[in-house]
Parts: sequence; structure tokens; C-alpha cells
Amino acid sequence: MDLLKETMRILRAYRIAPKKRLGQNFLVDYDVLKRMVSYAELSPEDTVLEVGAGLGFLTEILAEECGRVLAVEVDPRLVKILKRRLSNRRNLSILKGDILKMEVPPFNKVVSTPPYSISSPLLFWLLDRRFERAILTFQKEFAERLVAPVNSREYCRLTVTVYYKAKVKILDYVPRDRFWPTPEVDSLIIELAPRKEPPFKVEDENFFFNVVRFLFTQKNKKLRNGLIAFLRGRGVEKPEAVKTAEAVPFHQRRVRELTPEDLGLVVNELARRTRGMGLL
Repeated sequence: MDLLKETMRILRAYRIAPKKRLGQNFLVDYDVLKRMVSYAELSPEDTVLEVGAGLGFLTEILAEECGRVLAVEVDPRLVKILKRRLSNRRNLSILKGDILKMEVPPFNKVVSTPPYSISSPLLFWLLDRRFERAILTFQKEFAERLVAPVNSREYCRLTVTVYYKAKVKILDYVPRDRFWPTPEVDSLIIELAPRKEPPFKVEDENFFFNVVRFLFTQKNKKLRNGLIAFLRGRGVEKPEAVKTAEAVPFHQRRVRELTPEDLGLVVNELARRTRGMGLL
């Protein structure tokens, strides 16, 4: 099936132009869509969430392979097309709205090519929910940050947070010319599998994520300096902030040199030493 020609035909028929603001770059390679579905290992017992259903090419394949599809689309123009094109699919629910602001029925798998513009918030949205596996196509640079090695340019807060909550694997490469309109970057297909248990223990998850978020705004600085700035920003007097920062492990190393496990130890010790200061 020539999905590029079909895309052009549908858009012309409905007099629609893709909206750059909504990140509307349609994946028009049928083989890539089929591979995404195969990676998900679907069965009739699965309920699959698709975010950004677009023109419904992936939606159709999913509906053939699983028990139920929840297809979310924010653009009312595309919702209209989806409802007309896929009206015969009895196991399909088309949900109009912003995935980040709506209630979604339970699902156990995710297969999606979401708009690049919501990659990060969608990832955090997913990690706050229960599911078995997600197969997602992301911008190459974003996907590489999810699996970045310590001390690399790509290593960031996102790397640490996702590592704590899930296992991530890069499965496949998708050149930019497999989309229309053609984006400026290539993409990668990843698998995201939530962990049953975190890989290390933290005393307070919210505090851990808050400290990590702050530290990676200055990841090339020594941990000591980052922690002093964090504590001073929360009203701790400088002498106490310096004393506390210099008492935690690895304080002379740079933030980007610390593994997620190292950061867990740092934040646990920081939590212990600041208990009573109202920082948690």
C-alpha cells in the first residue's frame, strides 16, 4: 500500500493541510507501521492506546491485531476523518482531546507515533500509569537521551528519571523521509517497559526528582556547588548549605559524572541531613 499517495488523497479530499503547531508529520511507510505492531506482541486480550491517531493507518493495523484500540486525536478535523474511515471497526474507540488533559479508559499496551512536541510530557504521563509495554516512535535525539550513558552530552534529568521508572530499549531506526511532511530529524522506535520495582531505593521520590531536576540545570558543575545553590534557593543560610553539601557523597564530582544510583545515595543523604528544614 502506498501510504504517501493515500495521505495526499485523503488530505485533498477533506481540504486539510497538516498543522506544524500540532506536530502533524504522518508516518507513511506501511512496513514500519507493521514492525511497530509486531514489536508490541499483541493478542486479542490487549487494549492498546494510540496517541495521535492521525489518518488512522496505524489504527487500522492495531484493530486487526488486538481486542480493543483507544485512538486519541486532538485535531477535530482528523477525528472526523477517523470516524468516517474506520466506522466499521467495532473494537475501536476514537477519543477526541488532549491526552495530557483527559481521562482515558484502562489500557495495557501503547503503540504510537506521537507528535514530537509532546514527547517529554507524554512520557511522564505514561510513567504515572499502569501498563505492560509501550512501543513509541520518537525524535532520534530525544530517544537517545532516554538511554544516554553517564557523562555523555545526552545524559540528563530525563535519563535518570526514566531509568528509575522503566526499562528502555531502542528497537529500530526510521529515516525522516518515511514521514510526510518530512521533518528535519530522523526517528527511533523504542520499547518502554515500566519496572515492577525501582533499581535503587530513595527515601522520598518527590524530593529525589526535584533535586535531580535542579542539579541537571547545571550538570557540568561540581555536585557541591549544585547542592549549595539548591539549598540556598530554598532559604538555607550559606554556612549551613555549604556544610550540608560537603557532607554528602561524591560532592567533588560533577553532576554529569554521577550514575542514577549515585544520585540516589546523594539525595537520600541530603534528605537525612535536611530533615526538619522543611525541604521535603
